[in-house]
Amino acid sequence: HAQRVLQTLNAYRRSGTLTDVVLRAGGRDFPCHRAALSAGSAYFRSLFAAGRPEHGLAVVPVVPVAPEAPGTAPAGVAAALAVVLDYVYGAGVRLRAENEAAAVLALAERLGVVGLREDCVRFLEGRLRATNSLALRRVAAAFSLSSLAERCGRVLRQAFAEVARHADFLELAPDEVVALLADPALGVAREEAVFEAAMRWVRHDAPARRGQLRRLLEHVRLPLLAPAYFMEKVEADELLQACRECRPLLLEARACFILGREVGTLRARPRRRPRSKFMDLAEVIVVIGGCDRKGLLKLPFADAYHPETQRWIPLPSLPGYARSEFAACALRNDVYVSDLRGHINSRDVWMFSSHLHTWIKVASLHKGRWRHKMAVVQGQLFAVGGFDGLQRLRSVERYDPFSNTWAAAAPLLEAVSSAAVAPCAGRIYVIGGAGQDGINTDKLIKVQCFDPKVDQWSLRSPAPFSQRCLEAVSLEDIIYVVGGLMSKIFTYDPGTDVWEEAAVLPSPVESCGVTVCDGKVYIFGGRDDRGEGTDRVFTFDPSSGQVEAQPSLQRCTSSHGCVTIIQSL
Repeated sequence: HAQRVLQTLNAYRRSGTLTDVVLRAGGRDFPCHRAALSAGSAYFRSLFAAGRPEHGLAVVPVVPVAPEAPGTAPAGVAAALAVVLDYVYGAGVRLRAENEAAAVLALAERLGVVGLREDCVRFLEGRLRATNSLALRRVAAAFSLSSLAERCGRVLRQAFAEVARHADFLELAPDEVVALLADPALGVAREEAVFEAAMRWVRHDAPARRGQLRRLLEHVRLPLLAPAYFMEKVEADELLQACRECRPLLLEARACFILGREVGTLRARPRRRPRSKFMDLAEVIVVIGGCDRKGLLKLPFADAYHPETQRWIPLPSLPGYARSEFAACALRNDVYVSDLRGHINSRDVWMFSSHLHTWIKVASLHKGRWRHKMAVVQGQLFAVGGFDGLQRLRSVERYDPFSNTWAAAAPLLEAVSSAAVAPCAGRIYVIGGAGQDGINTDKLIKVQCFDPKVDQWSLRSPAPFSQRCLEAVSLEDIIYVVGGLMSKIFTYDPGTDVWEEAAVLPSPVESCGVTVCDGKVYIFGGRDDRGEGTDRVFTFDPSSGQVEAQPSLQRCTSSHGCVTIIQSL
């Protein structure tokens, strides 16, 4: 019965029968019934209330609230009003296009027709595509539609390369483009797509937009570009060549290609980090070799762990022999391992090429060693200390990857093995370890510091502990030390020469693997206070000071290698 009444009223409206008010929009008149309008619209209910000046008007103009709102041209308002009236009179609404739905939404919002507003939002969400995501994001912003805005943002991130090819992208304001490029979750398989989008936007109006180049390039992760692409497309670009403000960013990227992870200021480090799970590249932690739980078997495995997906990826096994207590580090995104034969006087050095996905033998050390450490500064690899089967070593060797040669560097002030070694702020720090008599006899452990610029060692403030089988990494110019069967994590600030306690682990550990990934310190495996290997993994977040347990290793492991590289997934 109610439906028949509405159908009759709608027929009366169309024929002008018993109508008592005219709505005027875009040059068109729409005869209507005040009672029907008041029942379906909060706006008209208020407008026709007794005591309002408009109560007795015969003709009511319908205008949008804001001239810039979607569908506010006169013809658009008239067409939208026809749809709104059909809805109010129960005739049903069939939306056909996003522009039409946006215009109807604008008017439904203005007139307080809540049900139609919700229908328009559902229609727009259902029609959302990469090609219209920017336009619909503007609609969502205009009417505070959080659900639609969230969906638009998700599409923008997941299909950025396609979005950037659309004409709407070229009309974005500078701040909008910067916000998109800065999004760490931008869904691109390769960073080249981000660079090309930025340059396409600039070239759309180069005279007016070339001044934005520096702002845009700040958020393009140039170190993640393929080196050949960087040379051919970026450094050779005429707009960038003419932009003096961009030169430091180009130099930083070139330095990253040469020196790897050690380059850059704190501000620059996000530019060296892959964006998200959509990318072909990701930071992964490579865990190499080691001993089993009882320490009897040496493990031949090499695996990469992707923290974001918590997935393990098998890598080619270590060449030749299973081994432990060797030295491992990353240089220019490749993994270097020495003492691979598992003998105490081995000189072998192997490199895992992240590009070729295989192990390659490189030049051998001059001095065979074991229980030593390696570190990278100034694009060169240093093998520090160790044990040759008869004595602890002061010997230090420097490797040049371009010439594939080792050369002697200044020896340590004191011979040491099983020490913690970490590069930080362009220097190498050697912390503790076993001395020449097999133990560290100092009450406070010594810290030896190497400056490669002058090829000279010096002593720094001693550490507040006396252990060996330690591990160390540096993050944001602070050194973090774990192991030695300590349950505490210590920090050392080379700038102030001060030691501090940073956090407490759930249990003591030694001979663990330690690396930095995504701004956190990862601690893998090691031996517990019973001398048994463990599969436990922890992270320490310096920003929060919290230690958190992570998914376990695939097997109990100690005395293994542990480094972080960027790897294609």
